[in-house]
Amino acid sequence: MKEFWNERFSSEEYIYGTEPNLFFKSELDKRTPGDLLMPAEGEGRNAVYAANNGWNVTAFDYSTEARKKAMQLAEKSRVDLTYHVGDFEQLPLKPESFDAIGLIFAHFRPSKRSHYHRAFIDLLKPGGIVILEAFSKDQLTYSSKNPKAGGPKKEEVLFSEQMIAEEFSGLNIHRLTKDEVELAEGEHHVGKSSVIRFIGEKPA
Repeated sequence: MKEFWNERFSSEEYIYGTEPNLFFKSELDKRTPGDLLMPAEGEGRNAVYAANNGWNVTAFDYSTEARKKAMQLAEKSRVDLTYHVGDFEQLPLKPESFDAIGLIFAHFRPSKRSHYHRAFIDLLKPGGIVILEAFSKDQLTYSSKNPKAGGPKKEEVLFSEQMIAEEFSGLNIHRLTKDEVELAEGEHHVGKSSVIRFIGEKPA
């Protein structure tokens, strides 16, 4: 998997673009800046947007190539990021350290996903939020008609509303919907797609 993402991110172009995900942007803009964690952040488009708007951003990804491009984008934007490369379990992250966690198309391996989602709750401060957008299981239908729509090709890696409700059951749900959206994010998220959108808040 690391080899796959290193190869994909090795091109000069930003494969998902340099602009933030629209749902993430709209939700983050409603919040007072604080400490933000961006798991599976890739080339940094969302982390850099947040840092430009006053957030103290920590990001991580498997891919060294992703980090390289994220740091280049941050330098161009004149912002600072803390960006780790490695497995989540090995990162130096402390409980109750973050005001927000952005999970934008963060599709973890099924064997790890539930554990990671529970651990993310522990990393949130009381009153902190999770902002999540990810492909739903219906995305297989959309991507079969339009490969540029993107998303994992295995159903077990995709999301359902029930899955999110269960794995983030410690949070108060402010939004949990399955939506058809028109994506325009670089070359690999283009066209009609089916996504799960979730806003969850850790009880104060």
